[in-house]
Amino acid sequence: MEAYFDNSATTKALDSVRDIMVKTLTEDFGNPSAKHTKGMEAENYIRQAAADIAKTLKVKDKEILFTSGGTESNNMALIGTALANQRAGKHIISTRIEHASVYQPLAFLESLGFEVTYLHVDHNGHISLEELEQSIRPDTILVSVMYVNNEIGAIEPIDEIARLVHGKNPKIVFHVDAIQAYGKLVIRPKKQGIDLLSVSGHKIHGPKGIGFLYIDEKVKIRPLIYGGGQQKDMRSGQENVPGIAGLGVAAKEMYTDHSAKMEYLTGLKDYLIDRASELEGVTVNSLKGAEGAPQIVSLSFEGVRSEVLLHALEEKGIYVSSGSACSSNHPAISGTLKAIGVKKELLDSTLRFSFGMFNKKEEIDYAVDVLKELLPVLRRFTIK
Repeated sequence: MEAYFDNSATTKALDSVRDIMVKTLTEDFGNPSAKHTKGMEAENYIRQAAADIAKTLKVKDKEILFTSGGTESNNMALIGTALANQRAGKHIISTRIEHASVYQPLAFLESLGFEVTYLHVDHNGHISLEELEQSIRPDTILVSVMYVNNEIGAIEPIDEIARLVHGKNPKIVFHVDAIQAYGKLVIRPKKQGIDLLSVSGHKIHGPKGIGFLYIDEKVKIRPLIYGGGQQKDMRSGQENVPGIAGLGVAAKEMYTDHSAKMEYLTGLKDYLIDRASELEGVTVNSLKGAEGAPQIVSLSFEGVRSEVLLHALEEKGIYVSSGSACSSNHPAISGTLKAIGVKKELLDSTLRFSFGMFNKKEEIDYAVDVLKELLPVLRRFTIK
């Protein structure tokens, strides 16, 4: 049996996504900037995708900007907003559990003279609203908080954060990295007070190399890429029509019968957490039910290095990740696990299991049986 439990790293594309991408690569392959019929056909795919995505968020089509993925969306949200609003101040607030695609742009902005305050989190990965309130200053221009943490599945109190931030100063821009949240949670930026929202296609059974940034029409933001003036001068370069079309289809599909889909994923998550209690020396770092994201379970295995266990599972056809799979070619101890207070001896003994729409309960049973077999053997050979 094969069990792919690394859906927070990337997902298998839906058949409908594959079909529309093949069509736009081989039949409707025109340049959307061209004035002829082929160009207009290609442009229609972009319009349709923007409309379908906007509908899932209840926002305007024109507020959807297509990017190359979550990393670019986060970079544009942070750097584009900071540079456009620096006359109002140079202070930014974020958290200690963000993805590298937020940390690195913030480090770049710090090198330009911006100041960043990083909020602490509790043992469940949640920020303190009190600390956030105390951190807001007259020169604060931007607050960036991820919706769902990519390693442990913690859901941040986005509505309360937005109310607090805009209550203090309505001009502060609130950015949300929703890369692990979109498709899983119902998100209403207008109602929730979210000004910028980053999304990636390949986390929702869509294509790789495509994403979008929701930009509230009131937000002042600068483009990062200059050239031919595509997407109303906000992101130059030939639009990735196959990717955009595929993303539109995936978004529409994920939000069709959405509650049933999420009930299914939450059921898988809770089942793994329950079955993990049968394993000796295992700590669960994720919350059950609606308190945590429906698709992520973080487990720490006492006395076994995560990389050793990851490869032992791989040999049995079980695929998981250690740390953040999006940057795990650069192995390092997870900042998120440190931030939530995971015991020092477990920091390098933690794996993430993440579910998608193709997973089955039987795969979890298989994985637990394999772990029961592997753990005693691996612990015997672990150098203390």
